Amino acid sequence: MTTALKIDFVSDVSCPWCIIGLKSLEQAAERLKGEVALDLHFQPFELNPQMAPEGQDIAEHLHEKYGATPEQSQKNRDAIAARGAALGFTFNMAQRSRIYNTFDAHRLLHWAEEESDKQPALKHALFKAYFTDGQSPGDHEVLARVAGEVGLDEAEARAVLASDRYADAVREREQFYLQQGIHSVPAIIINDRHLISGGQPPEVFEQALRQIASGKA
Repeated sequence: MTTALKIDFVSDVSCPWCIIGLKSLEQAAERLKGEVALDLHFQPFELNPQMAPEGQDIAEHLHEKYGATPEQSQKNRDAIAARGAALGFTFNMAQRSRIYNTFDAHRLLHWAEEESDKQPALKHALFKAYFTDGQSPGDHEVLARVAGEVGLDEAEARAVLASDRYADAVREREQFYLQQGIHSVPAIIINDRHLISGGQPPEVFEQALRQIASGKA
C-alpha cells in the first residue's frame, strides 16, 4: 500500500541548497517507490526580496550579506558543486556570477501550479537555467522560454509576467511561511506537521518519509 505525503517545499530558485534538498528528497522518494508517494507543492521564499532587477555581483553580495571572504566563498562553491554532482545536478559556478530578484519566477511557479501539473518541471528547469546555464531567473525572456520548454503555454507565461497577476498570492504565501518561523530554506514541511530543514542527504529524507508514512513520527 502506497502512502501519499503532502510536501510543501519552501524554497527560492536562487538557493543552491534548495536544489540539493530537492534532488535528495526525490532520490529518497524513488527508494521508497511503492511505499510512499509525494504530493509536492513548491512554496515561495525570497532570499533577497529587495534585490534590484539588474541583480548584484555574487561575490560582492556574499561579502555584504555574510562577510564571506573570496576564499570562504570559493570553498563553499566547491562543496556545493560536489554535493550537486553526487546527486546528478551540475552547478556551473563560472556561469553564475550574479544574484537576481526572483519574485517573478515565484509568480510564474504559482501560475504553473494553478494551471497545470507542470510546476515541478518548471521548478527544476528554473534551477538549471540559473545554476547550470547562468541565466537570470528575473529575466522575463528567460522565464517565458523556460516555461515553454517544459510544456506550458509560452504566450500565456508572457502575459502573466507582463502583468501583476499572482503578486498578492505570492506575497501572502511568503508572509504565511515567515510567520510560521521559516527564515531559511529549503524548508520541507510534510503533512503540515513535520519540518525538515536544509539540503539534507537522501538517507535523512528516506528515514523521515518512512517514519511519517508508517505513523511512527
